[in-house]
Amino acid sequence: MNFEFSQEQELLREQARGFLGDNCPARVVRAVLEGDSQQSVELWGKIAEMGWTAAVIPEEFGGLELSYLELCVIAEELGRAVAPVAFSSSVYLATEAILAAGNQEQKEHWLPKLATGEAVGTFAFSETHGRPTAASLTTVASGGKVNGTKLPVADGIVADFAVVVAGSSQGDGASLYLVELDQAGVSREVVRTLDFSREHAKIDFNEADAQLLGGDGSGWDATQQLLNRAAVLYAWEQVGGADAALEQAKEYAMGRYAFGRPIASYQAIKHKLAHMYVKNTLARSNCYYGAWALNSNSGELALAAATSRVAATQAFVNAAQENVQTHGGMGFTWEFDCQFYYRRAKLLSVNIGSEAHWQDRLITAYEQTNAA
Repeated sequence: MNFEFSQEQELLREQARGFLGDNCPARVVRAVLEGDSQQSVELWGKIAEMGWTAAVIPEEFGGLELSYLELCVIAEELGRAVAPVAFSSSVYLATEAILAAGNQEQKEHWLPKLATGEAVGTFAFSETHGRPTAASLTTVASGGKVNGTKLPVADGIVADFAVVVAGSSQGDGASLYLVELDQAGVSREVVRTLDFSREHAKIDFNEADAQLLGGDGSGWDATQQLLNRAAVLYAWEQVGGADAALEQAKEYAMGRYAFGRPIASYQAIKHKLAHMYVKNTLARSNCYYGAWALNSNSGELALAAATSRVAATQAFVNAAQENVQTHGGMGFTWEFDCQFYYRRAKLLSVNIGSEAHWQDRLITAYEQTNAA
């Protein structure tokens, strides 16, 4: 079976890479890191104009109705550019939640706005240290009101609404609620993370108006399915970043001379770059598996998602660290761009669960697949 992308999808990659090369150079990322903005508003608008935010949204709601393979290509290129925008929160999570669980009215209201980039969504899940479970959820909803705190919420400052995972006495112990964040019952506070080109937030809900998304008591299973789908897209973003970090390290090693020779000619650097390449290539092969499972809605999606997520996390963190090491003492300074990949690698490694969490999910999915 050939898992590689088609010629049309490779053309999309070429277009996306050229677009981001022009509109998201290093100075754009640095401007967000050094400024007060939580994302590049100008870049977000241009991405929406390209139709990327509308990629998998059905045409009846103003989308392009492309396949998830095209979205994987876009995710990889955004990862390569370490784009400082809320694309993953809004597209991988909020849009997917409404597509999967929203009623017709909710879809008609929000999907056209998400497609044009007019609205930005996020997913509010975590609220305690450690791994959330249905029993640990403290956010509760009664009478259409949501109370509690979510921390941290990726892109929670720039988002217009959040899909909130709340506790429920029904079904699987959780429900999904759609909460508009610009209301009196919601307060937001910036939470600084290692990568502050992607701001996070602490969101407090105090009798906030909310709409049930899907059935009451079906939120925990819906969340796990949503995370499996998002994990594949995050993995492609991580692979893009890992490849960019490798290319940056290689370029520096080829141009940096020590004792009259490029440092790339020394065995220690050669081995370092080769090891990065091997891990990146392994992660990419696992991501192809994940892309196939996501696009075909395969019964193997849970296994493929965990496999791609673990491999991509390991590859990106390794490549980002080795890129800094290859640059030597200068790689640790603010003036060098190595930090962009290191910051993003660390952020994405825990964004929807740590590597250890996804290793556990991998083992569980493997056992369930074999049992079946």
